[in-house]
Amino acid sequence: MAGRLIALLVPLFAAHSALATTDEGSFSVMGRTAEAAGEAIFREADRRSSGYGDLQVDLEMILRTSQGAESRRSLRIRQLEMADDGDRLLVVFETPKSIGGTALLSYAHKFEPDDQWMYLPALKRVKRIASQNKSGPFLSSEFAYEDMALEEVEKFTYRLLETLEDDQGITYVVARFPTDEHSGYGRQEVVLDGDAFRIHHIDYFDRQDRLLKTLDVDGYQPYGPFWKAGRMLMSNVQTGKSTELIWSNYVFGTGLDAERDFSTNSLRRAR
Repeated sequence: MAGRLIALLVPLFAAHSALATTDEGSFSVMGRTAEAAGEAIFREADRRSSGYGDLQVDLEMILRTSQGAESRRSLRIRQLEMADDGDRLLVVFETPKSIGGTALLSYAHKFEPDDQWMYLPALKRVKRIASQNKSGPFLSSEFAYEDMALEEVEKFTYRLLETLEDDQGITYVVARFPTDEHSGYGRQEVVLDGDAFRIHHIDYFDRQDRLLKTLDVDGYQPYGPFWKAGRMLMSNVQTGKSTELIWSNYVFGTGLDAERDFSTNSLRRAR
């Protein structure tokens, strides 16, 4: 933990006053149990990032082997907020030509296993991703299929591990534990800032509680009230491989429709 956080950060205990003041008011974990505080932090993060309706964004994916060899892919992502359940996500590959038109559709659910489908243009068919296979790698990247689904707060239980403070503000370190029995992760340790509740780092531990992967997130930019990352780097510490995502051209409120743009039938024309 100490190796990835600035040495000048001073640990505070969750039982002490931990307060982050924003233009929208104040957030506090004072008086909460570690479990309640952890969940409250992620509910606040979810509140801050919700309300955009829908978005579209371009993505470059860079895959690196343990020897440093690179391959690149370009993708488009569409995302739609749903009022009564988890949100929907569509990922479409544009290049390389060999996988162009391949598409992944994810329906996140708050209390049930997520639904995911993959369209494979070479086979001209839609394939459902079984729940027990969601811990597998997404098209040879270091992101698993479960990483490509939108994360609902209800999908985890939480525990605040540390509250840290320096002259730049407050940082929270929260452990979260997947409730899905088919998750490939036993737990995750997440580092968020206490200003805008942006995720900056995640350590992923496997079911044997061994460190499996790390995710570093940076390049945040404000789009109105919403902060969106410009770069994510997923590093597999067990294999030495990594996958970098570079995000650009965010567009919000484009009028996407659940049935027209996020149905299994729409996968075939997603190119």
